[in-house]
Amino acid sequence: MFRRTKPEDSTASSASAEAKQGGKGRPTPSRREAEAAAKARAKSPGNKKEAARQLRERRAQENARMRQGMKTGDERYLPARDQGPVRSFVRDRVDSRLCMAEFLLPLLLVIMVMQYSGNATLQGFSNGLWSATIILVLVDTILLVIKLKRELKKRFGDEGTKGAVFYGILRSMQLRFLRLPKPKVKIGQRLPERY
Repeated sequence: MFRRTKPEDSTASSASAEAKQGGKGRPTPSRREAEAAAKARAKSPGNKKEAARQLRERRAQENARMRQGMKTGDERYLPARDQGPVRSFVRDRVDSRLCMAEFLLPLLLVIMVMQYSGNATLQGFSNGLWSATIILVLVDTILLVIKLKRELKKRFGDEGTKGAVFYGILRSMQLRFLRLPKPKVKIGQRLPERY
C-alpha cells in the first residue's frame, strides 16, 4: 500500500536464479539412502587405532605389489627414472656384460682388511691390488660409455637419451644380484634389435 514500485533489476533476478542453481550440486538423499549410509559409517572402524591398522595393511599390500612389479620389470610399477624403451635397453646392455665396477666394493673390502692386517707383505700386495682395481674399473667404465653412446645413437637417435649413459654407469656399479629391476638377460646374451 505504501510501497513504491521499482522496476525489475535484471542483475538481482539473475543472481537469485544463480543461487538456486548453485545449491549443493546433488539431490537430497532419500531416507533409505541416508539410513544405509549411516549403517555403513557405523560398520567402519570407530576408533583411530583400528583405522590406522587397516590403513597400514592396505599400504603394506600396495608396497608388496609394487616391489614384486619392480622385481619382474613391469613398466607400471617402475619409477619414472626406469621407464621407457631407452632405459630398458641400457639395463639390458649393462646386464649382458661383465662389469668390473660391480666388483669394486667387494675388492675394496678385501683391500681394507689386508691394509689393517699388520703384515707388511699383505699391505704391499693390497697397494698393488688397489691400483690395479682402480685402473681396471676406469678402463671398463670408459669402454662402457663409448659403447653405450654409440649404440644409443644408432638405435634411438637423440630422442630421450638424456641421462641414459649415467644411468648405465650407476647400474654397472651395483652388484648383479642387488640390481632393481632384476636383470632379464644373461651375461653374453645377444640383445634384440627393437625395444
